[in-house]
Amino acid sequence: MSESKAMILGVAGQQLSPDEAAFFRNERPWGFILFARNIAESGQVSDLIAALRDSVDRPEAPVFVDQEGGRVQRLRPPIAPNYPAAATLGEVYRSDPEAGLRAAWLMARLIAFDLARLGFSADCLPVLDVPVAGAHDVIGNRAYSDDPQAVAALGRAAADGLMAGGILPVMKHVPGHGRAGADSHQTLPRVDASLEELRSRDFAPFRALAHLPMAMTAHVVYTAIDPENPSTTSAPVIEEIVRGEIGFDGLLISDDVSMKALSGDYSARAAAILAAGCDLVLHCNGSMDEMRAVAKGTPELSGKSLARAAQALSARHAADTTEEEVARATFERLVAIAA
Repeated sequence: MSESKAMILGVAGQQLSPDEAAFFRNERPWGFILFARNIAESGQVSDLIAALRDSVDRPEAPVFVDQEGGRVQRLRPPIAPNYPAAATLGEVYRSDPEAGLRAAWLMARLIAFDLARLGFSADCLPVLDVPVAGAHDVIGNRAYSDDPQAVAALGRAAADGLMAGGILPVMKHVPGHGRAGADSHQTLPRVDASLEELRSRDFAPFRALAHLPMAMTAHVVYTAIDPENPSTTSAPVIEEIVRGEIGFDGLLISDDVSMKALSGDYSARAAAILAAGCDLVLHCNGSMDEMRAVAKGTPELSGKSLARAAQALSARHAADTTEEEVARATFERLVAIAA
């Protein structure tokens, strides 16, 4: 791990090209992430994951995916079933809190079944953002609820379900994307809420789950903390809020460095992300030119970031013995409560 660079990279297609393999071999990313463009069928996915690990000569190199359910789900039938959006679990919870928590755990446990058998290490779940009226729907029904306590409870259940299945959770988007009035994939959102409002709603679920091993940042400006920089490149947000008030000392991963909320060339973006206090730079779209620039601005993983990476991987443990078919049937019955 000490010879890895502080970055997680994507790949362009469904097989690793010779150019990509050579690039990864030379630049040594710490981990990888796959998207729908990389997914065809089960054997192909397993082969691609194995090839990615071979390219960096690290059998333990972590491979991530966004498998939330609803509209953000990279693996689809027949590889994995379509799962409901988080808001559906929130509806179950509203009707019957115990059933809602069980449904959130079971859905995450089922996702872990799907991912672990293919070789994935981590899922970018749970989404702990708390939406407010008038916010952009980039989060929308990806959120469990507009109640911070419900979000924290359901997010904890989901994280526990993933970990029971041997998959590491990545909570997102710290310190909160729910108020954003714009899609950070397209432009830089600015949130003008007071620090008191942010503390009482937005930060609360992250504070409750600060023990989780990994988190992903939000490309959002919080003017009450840093009026100039999005949290991903803001030392005040990361040091004072994420590490300080929220109390998260796990592995902090940037949201995608290629999103339009960030500015500057890719090398400068990567350097700014790490200088602000993130541990890892995430680049998702598989563009070789962009990845080369990211690699140029990214040093080796070292110091506290190296220790956090090791600690995060050590949190992964063997799956429990939950029976998959029983779990699926139970989950379907619980979700029917919201129908």
